Amino acid sequence: MPDYSLVYGRSLLKEEVGFELTEEIKSSICVEPAFVISDGSKRCARCSTRSELSKPNPCICGNHCLYCRECIALGKVRECAQLYSLPEPNQYESYQKPYLKWHGKLSEQQREASKVITESIREHKELVVWAVAGAGKTEMLFKGIQGALESNKRVCIASPRIDVCLELAPRMQRVFPEIPIAVLYGGAEEDYRYTQLVIATTHQLYRFKEAFDVVIIDEVDAFPYHMNAALHFATKKARKTLSSLIYLTATPDKPMQKRIKNKLIEAVILPARYHGYALPVPEAVYQRSDSINYKKGEHTRLIKHMKRLIAQKKRFLVFIPTIALMEKIQPFFQMNFQRASFECVHSKDADRKEKVQKMRNGELDFLMTTTILERGVTFENIDVIVWRADHHVYTEAALVQISGRVGRSKNHPTGNVTFYHQDWTRAIKKALKQIRQMNRLAQKRGLIQ
Repeated sequence: MPDYSLVYGRSLLKEEVGFELTEEIKSSICVEPAFVISDGSKRCARCSTRSELSKPNPCICGNHCLYCRECIALGKVRECAQLYSLPEPNQYESYQKPYLKWHGKLSEQQREASKVITESIREHKELVVWAVAGAGKTEMLFKGIQGALESNKRVCIASPRIDVCLELAPRMQRVFPEIPIAVLYGGAEEDYRYTQLVIATTHQLYRFKEAFDVVIIDEVDAFPYHMNAALHFATKKARKTLSSLIYLTATPDKPMQKRIKNKLIEAVILPARYHGYALPVPEAVYQRSDSINYKKGEHTRLIKHMKRLIAQKKRFLVFIPTIALMEKIQPFFQMNFQRASFECVHSKDADRKEKVQKMRNGELDFLMTTTILERGVTFENIDVIVWRADHHVYTEAALVQISGRVGRSKNHPTGNVTFYHQDWTRAIKKALKQIRQMNRLAQKRGLIQ
């Protein structure tokens, strides 16, 4: 007997279904063409990308077919293919209420935000939660998610970053211990299973169709979700017609800020961290970007800074703008920090989960990283150093998020952020301005010490 739950609320290619599609089974499942005509264009039904720039290629069907390049990483959608699905029935096992097993306390601003989130979920609204890094966004979601689950709604929390999903999943499982959670991302070891609560990368939304009563997009401003029409389409497709959509962000882009200002979308703004301490304001330090003599191993202000932190037993992150520069600096650091324990992580590092966990466990003195760890990860009691903060990869949002890695714990609510730079870029100026503005707003509201 096929497990039809694998197709509930899904949009799958034949090879993804998980059981043999006999003619009898096909008659019970919704079958749709993988390419559709929309606005006078042929579009991929999974991601809505237009095919005008593509040319038909020799296909396994024997003809020449178009295929979608946008979502090819999740399996090739060919013009001759079909997508299989079944309506979401909201059939889940019942558990003893309350589902939420969390006894923590929310701050005043968190409680107010939690009420708004809960109301938005109950009334099927769209909402932006604009909260500074370290405001405790996850905890604010608990009551709203509890209400949705206990009302038999299906919930998806999606993020553009795998690291965010991997950190979020165990936190959700701890507070909803009886609720099965599917964690979906590229390269995941576990196969898909039908669950009421789903945590996924935003790319995984391509495989859903009218599946969720509640969709929460965490880090909505992050690459690759930001300004990606296909991923925004996937989000819309994954929602039911009557559903709620919650955006979480510490750094909304200008279009979203404009929508908030013009009251085109409801928003709740949280300018303070949950522990009542101000956001750390980075120190911008001039340093010639070519001042490291990699061959001679000259001491620089950066190296002296790092050695001072190690002597103080203060752990820290060092952000490097590119993988190529990281690989160039790594031997230099190995020469200067022979007695220190450190690792390097980046998006192409197959062992990054293990390395990040070592940093969490306190096994490393410092961690070198690209922007892959700019958001969604928490380390206890650290400082942050940004090398070449004037590099173009460091946008205003990236620098604000990087600064937000410091002082996140109530036991260690402060710390130092240092931007080493050669040029005084607009991104650096605007990041410092945004952090100071949020601190002023929080102080005006009486939310910080």
